[in-house]
Amino acid sequence: MTSAPSPNFNHIARIYRWAEYLTLGPLLQKARTHYLADLPTLEMECGKALVLGDGDGRFLARLLAQQTRLQALAIDSSDAMLGLLRRRCRSYSDRLEALHRSALEFFGSCPEDYYVDLIVTHFFLDCLTQPELDRLAGHLAAHTRPGALWLLSDFAIPSNPWLAPLAALYIRFLYLVFRLLTGLRVTHLPDPASALSVAGFHRIARHNLLCGILYTEIWQRGDYATGR
Repeated sequence: MTSAPSPNFNHIARIYRWAEYLTLGPLLQKARTHYLADLPTLEMECGKALVLGDGDGRFLARLLAQQTRLQALAIDSSDAMLGLLRRRCRSYSDRLEALHRSALEFFGSCPEDYYVDLIVTHFFLDCLTQPELDRLAGHLAAHTRPGALWLLSDFAIPSNPWLAPLAALYIRFLYLVFRLLTGLRVTHLPDPASALSVAGFHRIARHNLLCGILYTEIWQRGDYATGR
C-alpha cells in the first residue's frame, strides 16, 4: 500500500510554538507533560527512549532533565524542527541522538537488536494514515523490551453528542491548515487504540483535556500492564 507523501514542517518550525499557544494556549504542552512525573525512573545504563515528532523539543528537554541517565533517540522528518530540538536539549547532548528521517523508514531497516524502554509520540500519530500507524506500531513492538511504556497525546472526537460535531469541525479545520502549510495529506484521525492493542500494548492510564478533545495516555507492552 502506498504511503501518503511526507509533509514538510520546515516552514512552520519557528512559529510552531507560538501558533500552538494562539490556538490552544498551554493545553498541548499540558497534555505532553501530564504523566511526566509518573514515569518510572529509567536509571540503568541501557535505558533508552524513542521520541517521534517532538517538534522543537520542549517535552524531550524536560524528559532528559528528569531521567538523568536516559539515552534518547529523537526522529523527525523536519530538519528545521530537529535543529530547534538540538538547541533546546543541548545540555543533554551526550545522551541524545537526533535523526532526520521518517519513522516508518527507520523502523523498516533498523538493527534487529535495537530495543527501547520508552516510546513517546505527542501529537504525531495524527499525521499518519491508519495503515501507516498499524505498520509503525508493529515495528515498534518488535523493538521494545517487555514492560516498555508508550506515552502518547493526541486529538479525539469526544463522545458527548453536543461537543462531537464542534470537535469534528475544529479537527477538520486543523487538517486543512496543516495541508496548506505543510502538504499533509491525512484528512482524519487514525485510531491509535486499535493499532497499539494489536501490537501487544495495553492502556494503563488516560487523561482528558478540553472535554476530551485532547487526551494523553500511557500504554505498556505485554503482561506488565495493570489495566488502570
